[in-house]
Amino acid sequence: GQEQHWTVGASPITSGAYSYGLNRIKVREWGEGAALTIGKFCSIAEGVEVVLGGNHRTDWMTTYPFGHIFKDIFGPAPHPGHPATRGDVNIGNDVWIGEGALILSGVTIGDGAVIAARAVVTRDVEPYAIAVGNPARTVKTRFSPEVTALLRELAWWDLAPEDIRLIVPQLSAKPEAEELRQLLLRYRGQRTPGV
Repeated sequence: GQEQHWTVGASPITSGAYSYGLNRIKVREWGEGAALTIGKFCSIAEGVEVVLGGNHRTDWMTTYPFGHIFKDIFGPAPHPGHPATRGDVNIGNDVWIGEGALILSGVTIGDGAVIAARAVVTRDVEPYAIAVGNPARTVKTRFSPEVTALLRELAWWDLAPEDIRLIVPQLSAKPEAEELRQLLLRYRGQRTPGV
């Protein structure tokens, strides 16, 4: 249940407490140094891949990686920036990533999002969205805007384990706005509209 830190090649990886399936993730990188951050309480299925770089340059005359392949024949890289990365990958808290999903560099997946099996995530996914397909697109949100906002304020994953244990019954049921307001008041000391 602890935060974990490790590296794959030049890429630092951090995972929040209580996330599982981390040993199943295949991280691909080519020395660009992009980071992967995974939040707390994430559920990661078999065959998930995160590509932190390796993007070929489509703005150059050739996409071929001269200087990285057959260096003995063609010499070292004449210009830096190949292969390239679009940036770090940030996966929020309480995210479920389905079997065989592929997540490309430069993507942020919001808290509570669901990434369907075999989805190819090429752009950001909003909190509490369900994204499917290739390229992944949001097909629906899990909850109403009001409930989503209250869940984001509550950020239950940041509560102490003993407090989380007390609210597991609520976490394991459909969220209601009024109940979330009460939890916010109890655990965050916040009054929200309607309380």
